[in-house]
Amino acid sequence: MLTLLIAIGSFFGFLVAYHTYGRWLARKIFSLDAEAEVPSKQLQDDVDFVPTRKSVIFGHHFTSIAGTGPIVGPAIAVFWGWLPALIWIVVGSIFIGAVHDFGALVISLRNRGQTVGEISGRMISPRAKILFLLILFFALAIVIGIFGLVIAVIFSNYPSSVLSVWAAMPLAVAVGYLVFRRGVGLFWPSLMALVLLYACVVIGAYWLPIKMPTIEAFGVFGTPIVLWTGVLLVYCFIASVLPVWVLLQPRDYINSQQLFVAMGLIIVGLAVAGFTGQLDLAASAPAIAEDIPPDAPLIWPFLFITIACGACSGFHCLVASGTTSKQIACETDAQYVGYGAMLTEGALAVVVVLACCAGVGMGVVDSNTGETLTGRAAWLSRYQAKITPVLDETGQPLLRNGKPVTTGGWKNHSLFQKVGAFVDGGANFLSALSIPLKLGTAIISVLVACFAATTLDTATRLQRYVIQELGSSLNFPPLRGKYAATTVAVVTGGAIALVPGPAGPGTGGLILWPLFGATNQLLAGLAFVVLVFYLMRRNLPIWFAAIPMVLMLVMPGWAMLHQILNDFWPNRSWLLLAFGIAILTLQVWMVVEAILMWPRAKGVLEEALPPLPSRSEVPVEG
Repeated sequence: MLTLLIAIGSFFGFLVAYHTYGRWLARKIFSLDAEAEVPSKQLQDDVDFVPTRKSVIFGHHFTSIAGTGPIVGPAIAVFWGWLPALIWIVVGSIFIGAVHDFGALVISLRNRGQTVGEISGRMISPRAKILFLLILFFALAIVIGIFGLVIAVIFSNYPSSVLSVWAAMPLAVAVGYLVFRRGVGLFWPSLMALVLLYACVVIGAYWLPIKMPTIEAFGVFGTPIVLWTGVLLVYCFIASVLPVWVLLQPRDYINSQQLFVAMGLIIVGLAVAGFTGQLDLAASAPAIAEDIPPDAPLIWPFLFITIACGACSGFHCLVASGTTSKQIACETDAQYVGYGAMLTEGALAVVVVLACCAGVGMGVVDSNTGETLTGRAAWLSRYQAKITPVLDETGQPLLRNGKPVTTGGWKNHSLFQKVGAFVDGGANFLSALSIPLKLGTAIISVLVACFAATTLDTATRLQRYVIQELGSSLNFPPLRGKYAATTVAVVTGGAIALVPGPAGPGTGGLILWPLFGATNQLLAGLAFVVLVFYLMRRNLPIWFAAIPMVLMLVMPGWAMLHQILNDFWPNRSWLLLAFGIAILTLQVWMVVEAILMWPRAKGVLEEALPPLPSRSEVPVEG
């Protein structure tokens, strides 16, 4: 019953927060106005700026900010125990993450859909804009590289997910055409697409799992992971330059429906398992883990960068100000989309925590012995803290490259084991509804892959905006065109994804994963800086944003510095060290810029945007 009570209590808390704190922000702080002009109508071009009903834009925004973030982060963080993860998710979502997303969306709406990085040039200083845009470029390059690799590995590990993920693309194009060009209502086309998507899940699970073959003629670049990564990056280029109504909006809307169906099934399964006594959270996993190995990072500050999406994530400010603000049709929709979507993501993160603890405790198969483990033994098979040596057939420690091979600990549990814990736990919840475990595994793995795909192509479009803004700011015309900018975005992301590792190209990209959390959260802190300047220039209260700003600057900065001094430098991880120092230097520099501007900004409105050109004067983008 504890598992069920935690789920119900968290969801109720999110609902109350939306109608109290969210409403206070919307009415008393931001003064949302239904009659205000919005960028989607001011600059409508039916490519990036497209007025969209709030139900559709909610689906796009939610699936874009969610991705695998609220799955991966909580799935890793329960290594420290489920209680700290739950507290940070609930408190962070309500008072930090949702405020961050909502604020970034409102500021962009009132600045013609510009990204937060572009807006910082007028809120703080022109130099701050360049610094912010460079930080965004580094962060998005890591996102594209990492998530491209993550999806490729999911496709390789769960071939039953491949058919459904790719089937969603033509289905989304068909829905987009019917709704936006033929004027058909959204409900029936999207419902039919959802039914067909789940039919593909069943087909993929039982009859048509798709495996990428190894192409030996390509040498080290012919492995399935490398080939899938290449295919995904080509898709990202196409998705980034297409009008949003063709693929991005309808695909994200269908994915949001898929998520709500899957979440509904998981929650109902959780309830049934709870009432029937199949769940025991306390017996399955520790509330606060005690046997923390020496190779694990400190819970303080690393909890705050491990769980980003689901509590607070800097990537969200890019989605809010990069794509969503260009599609909001009415300013008052911002609370529903900006604040509400973040709370929904928090609810997903709560479900992930419960699945990785109580769900895994329902039973998993030990990959070494084939034995079905339950309770604490099942959880330890995924999160064993104790480091033990692996013995060879003679009983001696097994060596690899002259070093003992071990199990357990932090570093021996890969990212994909953590994602697998959610897949296993979620499938167990579905099994309480008599859904076969094989089908349940396919449903959850498709959910993960689809959400990773939405993050990937949204990040590519956002990177295109950032590169175009850098091209304009640095007066470099070749980068102003969307095709050139998208090419740079795809090539840099692909280069990161295909960093050589122990097993060749495509296996070393995850060495950048430690940078993702800290960089992502530093972005959130910098977005809060811009929000505080926006409020201060208008003599509005700043305390509700200033407190999260300090937290989201100090914690990830502390974590990044700790990694540089205690991990990257001692281990001679030169790539990580270079990225880490560059990102931390840019962040400190921008904070200094903000401190210098602070005394001159209070009560002084920023420079106004130039008048909009007439339609005949708008240049055609190439």
